[in-house]
Amino acid sequence: MNKGLFALALGTFALGIAEFLMMGILSNLASDLDISISRAGHLISAYALGVCCGAPALLFARKVPLKLIMLTLAGIIAAGNLLAALSPDFWCLFGARFISGLPHGAYFGVGAIVARRLARPGREVSAVSFMIAGMTVATLAGVPVGTFLTDFVTWRAAFLIVALTGLLTLLAIRVWVPQVAGLPDMGFKGQFKFLTTLPPWLIFGGVLFGQIGMYCWYSYIDPQMTHIAGFSVADMSWIMVLAGLGMFLGNLVAGLLSDRFKPSAVAAWVQTCGIAVLLSFYLFAHIAPLAVALMVLGTAALFGSGSPLQSSIVGYSRGGEMLGAACIQIAYNAGNAIAAWIGGRVIAAGFGYTAPALVGIPLVAVGSTLLFILYFRNERRG
Repeated sequence: MNKGLFALALGTFALGIAEFLMMGILSNLASDLDISISRAGHLISAYALGVCCGAPALLFARKVPLKLIMLTLAGIIAAGNLLAALSPDFWCLFGARFISGLPHGAYFGVGAIVARRLARPGREVSAVSFMIAGMTVATLAGVPVGTFLTDFVTWRAAFLIVALTGLLTLLAIRVWVPQVAGLPDMGFKGQFKFLTTLPPWLIFGGVLFGQIGMYCWYSYIDPQMTHIAGFSVADMSWIMVLAGLGMFLGNLVAGLLSDRFKPSAVAAWVQTCGIAVLLSFYLFAHIAPLAVALMVLGTAALFGSGSPLQSSIVGYSRGGEMLGAACIQIAYNAGNAIAAWIGGRVIAAGFGYTAPALVGIPLVAVGSTLLFILYFRNERRG
C-alpha cells in the first residue's frame, strides 16, 4: 500500500464524517438544541458555505509547497471540529461548522494533485479514487459510529472523534507524504487562463446541478427513512452503514471504469442513473425494503461521479491546477448548500419529506446533459 495515499485518505475520512454525520443526526440534534429539522438543515449549509469560502484561498498558495498546504489544512480540520464539539448553542455550532468546512475543498483540490503525483502512470484516476475512498469509508463506518454515539452518548463525542482524526491526519501526512514537485508558477493571472475554455465550465456545471439534485434528496434522508419508510431513530445507525456502502462501491467502481473509459462518460451515466433512483424513491419510499435499496443505489450515484471529475479537472486546468481543483469543490459544496436550502423549503412548505427527491430530478438531468456534452465534444475521439 502507498502510505502517502493512505495519509491523504485519512484526511478525507475525517472530512467525510464531518460532512455526512449531520444527515444522520438531524432529528437528535434538532431535539437537543430545541430547533426544527428544517433549521437544523442549515448546519449542513454552513459547512458547505465554509467549503466555498475556503477553497479560493488556494489562489494565494501557488508558491507554497504542496505538503505544507496539506499539513495546514489537516490542522484546521482538527480545530474546527473541536470547536463544534464544544459549541453551546445553535449559532456557535453554525460558526464551528463553517470553520470545519473551510479546509474541505482545498484539501480535496490539493490532495488530488498530490495523489496524481504519487500514482503510477496510467493509474492517476484510481489514485484519486483511493484518496476519496477515505470519505466513503467514513460514511460506511465513521458516520454510523457517530450516529451511534449521538443516540447513546452525545453528538459532541462524534465531533470530538473527527477532531482527533484530523490530528492523526496531520501526523500521517508529515511522516508518509513525500515532498512532491511544486506546480509551475504561471503568475496570479495565469491561473485563470484555463477558465477561458469550455470544458472546465461543463464540469463545474455538471457537478453543480447534479449535486443540487441528488443532495436535495439525501440531505433529508433521516426524516425520510424515519417518517416515511417507518424506521426508528435507532435504526439510522445501520441504515447509514448501508448508505456508506453505496458511496464506497459507487466511488470504487467509477474510479476503476474511468481508467478504462472516458471519465466524463462514466460520470454522465452515473448521474443519469441517479434520475431513475430519485423518481423511484419518490414513488416507493413508503415501502421500507425498497427505500433502503434505493438509498444504497442513490448514494452510489451520489459518489460515482466524484473521482472521474475530480481527476479530470486537473487535466483541464493546466497552469491553474489548484484553482481548478478548488473550483470543482466549490461547485460540489455550493450544490450541497443550495440543495439543503431547497429541500428544507420544500418540506417547510408542506409538500412532504419525499418531495425533495422529485424536485431534484430536472436538476440532475441538466447536470448529466452537460457532462454528455463534454464527452461528445472533447473526449469521444481523444
